[in-house]
Amino acid sequence: MANRRTQTCDSGEALERIENQKAIREHRNRCVLSGLLVCVMVVPGLALGPPIVPHGPSQAVASVPRATELEAGFHLLYNMKPAEAIAKFALWQRAHPEDPMGRASEAAAYLFEECSRQGVLTSEYFLNDNLFLGKIALSPDPALRAAFFAADIRAQELAQLQLNVNPDDANALFAMTLSLGMQADYASLIDKHQVESLKMIREAEMYAKKLLVVAPDAADAYLTLGAANYIIGSLPGIKRFFLRFAGVRGDKKLGIQQLEIAANHGHYLRPFAKILLALVALREENPDVARTQLTELVAEFPENPLFASELAKLKGSATAASSRQY
Repeated sequence: MANRRTQTCDSGEALERIENQKAIREHRNRCVLSGLLVCVMVVPGLALGPPIVPHGPSQAVASVPRATELEAGFHLLYNMKPAEAIAKFALWQRAHPEDPMGRASEAAAYLFEECSRQGVLTSEYFLNDNLFLGKIALSPDPALRAAFFAADIRAQELAQLQLNVNPDDANALFAMTLSLGMQADYASLIDKHQVESLKMIREAEMYAKKLLVVAPDAADAYLTLGAANYIIGSLPGIKRFFLRFAGVRGDKKLGIQQLEIAANHGHYLRPFAKILLALVALREENPDVARTQLTELVAEFPENPLFASELAKLKGSATAASSRQY
């Protein structure tokens, strides 16, 4: 009996030790998982939503300043009035010669005009792999090209002057993210230099990460990241295979999620993100998302024939598909 009781006690203690060890392992696993989740939330390259940055009284969170003059200029731009938009941006530049956002906004106007002129922001372009993913460079307007790079480089120069004084200047960080991102877009969409584009994306991502730490609500930063992730992730497998050796990776799903953030929470670049998201949705055979984005764009910018045309084509395709069913 004594031996049996001793064996029972020993068995009970062994079970207790096993349960304790199991609890410790589960606790450790939960800690590791929590750490991974925190990494996902605070690293913009991986984030599925705007990063959550803990802050207290001693760590104030900044915001990217919003200027009504620049807002008015971007509204004109998205209504396909680039000349009037550039005039608005020029007024801002004269009143604020040291602010890089004037030049960055001007560069955005030239890029948007060139993309519209080339038909880049259309379903015909995005749904044609020879155009969207091909190597054949487009033929940009020489004057627009020169004006774009002059404004974009000047924006970076002005931003760097401000960052030399204050490395956490949200406005300057946003200007760097925007200007480098636009250069990457030009290299990818117009010049068809994907590798060169990715090099600039890496630099833009560095500024985007810092921007989202000091200004977590700067959702426009996700536009560049999303576009690059989607384009590189859409390349044929053999191209992606060789790009991996250079440390270049794209992720279509992540790119779409980043575009959604910019489309839903962005400011100056929100409409640009919405048209890209609509076109990406068409590539991914998700017409409902495309219809929602285009309907909202037409309502907000009724003078833009591009948005109206794309919505009409989508409605026409849906009507034709419905007729074939009967």
